[in-house]
Amino acid sequence: MRPLELLAPARDLSTAREAILHGADAIYIGAPSHGARCRATNSLDDIRQLVDFAAPYGVKVYVTVNTIIFDDELADVERMIAYLYRIGVDALIVQDTAILRMNIPPIELHASTQMDTRNAAKARMLQSLGFSQIVVARELNIQELKEVCNATDVPVEAFVHGALCVSYSGDCQASYVNNGRSANRGNCAQMCRLPYDLIDGEGRTIARQKHFLSLRDLNRIESLAQMAEAGVASFKIEGRLKDPSYVKNVVAAYRQQLDKIIAANPDKYYRPSRGQSVMSFTPDLRKSFNRGYTDYFFTKPQRGSLATFDSPKAVGELVGEVRSCNGKLIEFNHKSTDKTASTLSNGDGLTYITPDGISGGFRANRIEGRRIHLFESLQLPNGTQLYRSYDRQWEESMERPTATRLIPISLTARLISHKPSESGNNATLVLDGDVNDIGTISVSIDIPYQKSEKPDNGYRERTLRKFGNTIFSIEHFTDLVGDAFIPASVLSELRRKLIDALMLTLSATKRRTYRRKPEAEIANAPAVATRHDNISNSMAREFYESIGCKVAEPALEANKQLPLEDLRVMTTRYCLRRELGACLKEASGKNLKSPLWLRGAGFSYRLDFDCKNCQMHVIAPSNTH
Repeated sequence: MRPLELLAPARDLSTAREAILHGADAIYIGAPSHGARCRATNSLDDIRQLVDFAAPYGVKVYVTVNTIIFDDELADVERMIAYLYRIGVDALIVQDTAILRMNIPPIELHASTQMDTRNAAKARMLQSLGFSQIVVARELNIQELKEVCNATDVPVEAFVHGALCVSYSGDCQASYVNNGRSANRGNCAQMCRLPYDLIDGEGRTIARQKHFLSLRDLNRIESLAQMAEAGVASFKIEGRLKDPSYVKNVVAAYRQQLDKIIAANPDKYYRPSRGQSVMSFTPDLRKSFNRGYTDYFFTKPQRGSLATFDSPKAVGELVGEVRSCNGKLIEFNHKSTDKTASTLSNGDGLTYITPDGISGGFRANRIEGRRIHLFESLQLPNGTQLYRSYDRQWEESMERPTATRLIPISLTARLISHKPSESGNNATLVLDGDVNDIGTISVSIDIPYQKSEKPDNGYRERTLRKFGNTIFSIEHFTDLVGDAFIPASVLSELRRKLIDALMLTLSATKRRTYRRKPEAEIANAPAVATRHDNISNSMAREFYESIGCKVAEPALEANKQLPLEDLRVMTTRYCLRRELGACLKEASGKNLKSPLWLRGAGFSYRLDFDCKNCQMHVIAPSNTH
């Protein structure tokens, strides 16, 4: 049997708690520094509180320390890691190989997606270095996932939902080259979300101000069973900058789907954490921020299926098409086949895309059937597509408590009678609480034995079941006390003792795993390391040299000045030619003359196409960086 772990993001402590309540088996959250989302850092005290909150549920806490590190930061990072270990963090998600040579406790290390694991050979290498879990590139298809899982003995972690980087993660220097903000330092400027003009090899402008590098969002909820069958052990949701509403909805949706898979295959899979989440809403992935969905390369991509040229923002649910627009009044025809999606409310946010591809948004002041009254005048041509990107009623409902997560237990009350003595007839009242994966926890109180003068009529059960605002639910109750009289105060005290014992036991029995030892021989070690390996400090350099790898050049961020030659700032599996229906392997590709250029505000990129490996390279000419 294999565990299927649902791994949820959290920008802060409160979001992490919501993720746990809505069904996450593990949380990943940013450290105080050196996380790949510099706007999602957390204090050590908040992380300690999260560890304490997660422990009774058996939920693991992974902390991201997945940027590259500079020499003058190594000692501080080393101290931070030691503290994270002491407060009970289960694992670190890392990129910089300097951490492999630090004097740190035996905390588990997970290879971040920033380490750019595209194939089985790289995964096998990372396992041999001592990584306990490997995050694979989002670009892998089902067959490539199988190959990675078959090549390794450690759990493989794969993204299933959220925003997509157009470049292979960890190998994007576009932001740093153009404006000094490094994605590998957690400060990406999102060059892929900007608008560009597309210029062909004859200097013609094919299209203006389109978001040619902006991908749709990942959604593989219908592919989870296939991923589990391929060997994936951890199913990762992207979104460490997302709000609690997003995390609640997405985690709940994937929890329900994974539960179905586990229930259908009880001899193959199990859930690695405890507690049953009960939601007060029906999860709906259309309601949460998305740019339109794609399964990316899980299946063979079709023309126009990966990117969203018109806008990098959330599009939302299709509502209808503009029939007329006159200042502050829009009349529209319904186009959605989903009645809930087409029912608008006052205050909803809508986006539009005109027939010419112009996009924008507005807030509805008042809705009257198929009439939208606006706050400000707007001119939209007939045929403009309308989408709801903000559902006011939904979002307001998600601001309230929406889930409880309770651990089922079975209670047994019993009485142990003692021999009569000079002090009278004595007995011990025992309350057993049985937790499925822990066993039985028992508490007791010595009491004088006294026979009850009237039947109990379920009073003991009603009193002992009052677990109130705790994390437990009573599945079964067995009363073996017999006809003894037990005062209500004694029953209440016994119940409180059991609750305290249960909480203490669940936290104390947390299973801690430790860092794997490196193998005697490092598998598939590279012969040469280039700037694309992101070596930014002396300790990382020493590590690469220790495995027989020549370090040809450091990370760009560690150079005092950028090289003068043209720079490859992105490598993508996404191909703009294929997305446009102009693949060079097909006759239609001849109609779009090479080389292709993307021209932005003050800079340009040349697009080179590696058709043999089906990749696109984004090149920054030397005069633009």
